Amino acid sequence: MASFPDSVNENDIGKAKFIGELLVPVAPFDQKSGREAWTVAFAPNGSYFAWSQGHRIVRLIPWTKCLNSFSVDHGEEDTNALSPRHLSRQSSNGGQVVPAAGQPPEHTIDCGDIVWGLAFGSSVPEKHSRCVNIEWHRFKFGQDQLLLATGLNNGRIKIWDVYTGKLLLNLMDHTDVVRDLTFAPDGSLMLVSASRDKTLRVWDLKDDGNMVKVLRGHQNWVYCSSFSPDSSILCSVGAGKSVFLWNMDKFTLIRKLEGHHHDVVSCEFSPDGALLATASYDTRVIVWDHHKATILLELGHLFPPPSPIFAGGANDRWVRSVSFCPDGRHIASVTDDRLVRFWSIEERAPLAIASVSNGLCCAFSAQGSVLAAGTRDGSVHFWECPRSIASLQHMCRMALRRVMSTQQVEALAIPALLCDYLTYKVI
Repeated sequence: MASFPDSVNENDIGKAKFIGELLVPVAPFDQKSGREAWTVAFAPNGSYFAWSQGHRIVRLIPWTKCLNSFSVDHGEEDTNALSPRHLSRQSSNGGQVVPAAGQPPEHTIDCGDIVWGLAFGSSVPEKHSRCVNIEWHRFKFGQDQLLLATGLNNGRIKIWDVYTGKLLLNLMDHTDVVRDLTFAPDGSLMLVSASRDKTLRVWDLKDDGNMVKVLRGHQNWVYCSSFSPDSSILCSVGAGKSVFLWNMDKFTLIRKLEGHHHDVVSCEFSPDGALLATASYDTRVIVWDHHKATILLELGHLFPPPSPIFAGGANDRWVRSVSFCPDGRHIASVTDDRLVRFWSIEERAPLAIASVSNGLCCAFSAQGSVLAAGTRDGSVHFWECPRSIASLQHMCRMALRRVMSTQQVEALAIPALLCDYLTYKVI
């Protein structure tokens, strides 16, 4: 068994440039479970980076501080670092670090239990709560509001003010681990939580965190959920090969996507909303046209490809996480074979790889030039992402697909080759 197909020479694959890491304090009990960095997240405006460094602790660090510590030009996130850097262990011990003048503060938050899920949410004032009958609310979120939601081992969700580090809300309704959290990207502060209690719950933070709906349908643990860029569709994935699509205007199930052979543990939409990437323990990342429930691309991590029976069992190529780059052309995956892979949607072999031991999760920075990956020891590693200038064709395709579904594109009176390009069939 190999990590790459026979047609690909591993020595010909590029090596992603390691630019730095964030470490956690070392203590005797750190060898026990509970130290894992299950989630890493970047604020939508690029101001903060957050990760669960294990043992109930979440670190909130200004992203410019990370870039400066890595010797990266933060004006454009140009990662021409001279050498990898490490953020001081001394500053990782807890408490609030006093920032330099004009710099946003750093926070270390004790959440009271093991943290599994993290999500940033930002408010748009004109996006009102769906609960129109209530005129008074405890919280009135301003335009510059930035929140952090943390999903805990005890089933609770805690909402924090990023700029002050203060606890705002404590949401209680799940009966098991809250594995993942995601905010609607439209600024409405609608939050969806995915749990091992086999449900997804929708919360309206502009209505003081009241629960709006419980989405039922999963027969096993729900691992992850993700909103489409226009917030109209939610994808949820979980144990038992399940990939569900939900209409978030009506809170109804649209369809199930069939194709994986093992638990599906991560999902994310492309920036234009045309594609959906899902990662599974079956050693594959599948890129879907979710509008038509068709598979456009399979990114394999084990060769020759395993049979469905073998893929449905234990192996050392479980894909732990997948993330779409903001440029819409690249995907990153973290796998149990101790590699991070950077893919192009136009290729079936990785563009670049990097070594990481016990990787669990990954996320691209807001500009898409840096990838962060969390590990079982609570640390986070950072790499430069493969960079190239997007073609005008691709930018036009993304602009069109932000507002048109596959069916709408296929209804246009355009040549077949152009239609195939706009619907990503050429990948």
